[in-house]
Amino acid sequence: MTSTLIGIAVIALVVFYLVFIYNRLVALRNEFKNGFAQIDVQLQRRHDLIPNLVESAKAYLSHEKDTLTKVMEARNGAVDAQKVAARDPENGGNIQRLGAAENMLTKALANFYAVAENYPDLKANETIQQLMEELTSTENRVSFARQAYNDGVMTYNTFREQFPNNFIAGFFAFKPTAQLQLENPEARQAPTVSF
Repeated sequence: MTSTLIGIAVIALVVFYLVFIYNRLVALRNEFKNGFAQIDVQLQRRHDLIPNLVESAKAYLSHEKDTLTKVMEARNGAVDAQKVAARDPENGGNIQRLGAAENMLTKALANFYAVAENYPDLKANETIQQLMEELTSTENRVSFARQAYNDGVMTYNTFREQFPNNFIAGFFAFKPTAQLQLENPEARQAPTVSF
């Protein structure tokens, strides 16, 4: 009788532990999905601002149509990648493609900003200044949201890979996911100092 009770207690403990692991995996997955939703909102804001910036700059950059076209193509690619990633943020490949598309957009915008430096009237335009400021603010928001998302992904992936969690994760198809890697060209360049 005592050994039967001990056996039932051990089985109950194991079952409760397995339920705990499963519930923790669900909670962590939902946490990083929420983090992605925050990025998604900011990326949508960024993508919505870019056509306004390009349209406002067209009058000033009539000789730079190639630059404007590249910005819009990169923006459209990023929008497409965002939609795919938003449908399945657990898919690490979708997240990596989104990161690559956003990096292309960032490079196109950096080129646009470099070209805009050569047009004083463009730089002085209030609408352009406001749009550029809003884009910069949005970039900062994306960075903060991306950091929270990446922290959530790291916590989820770490918990998922630990023993014995990896068995439960595998059995219930909790797949690893990828962090969102975005380049910030300004952060990668060393500041120049001249006297």
